[in-house]
Amino acid sequence: MSDLTTYPLRLPRSIRAGVELMSKRDGTSINQFVSIAVAEKLAMMRAETYFAERSARANLDAFDQIMQRASGEAPRAGDEVGH
Repeated sequence: MSDLTTYPLRLPRSIRAGVELMSKRDGTSINQFVSIAVAEKLAMMRAETYFAERSARANLDAFDQIMQRASGEAPRAGDEVGH
């Protein structure tokens, strides 16, 4: 059984024209182009939620303490800033 479903999509003509142009330029079908665009938007929104949740759990006092430590190692050869 297929995991694909259909959905009638109404787009303003200008957006439809842009999708047609870009899908041809991309070498994909309109359906594939729209599916990829929706998948990218969903991924971005999920990432935004993930990072907001992670940020809310942050302990900035602990971060500041870690950043103020005097211990640590010098960068290894090739790991210096600017390489």
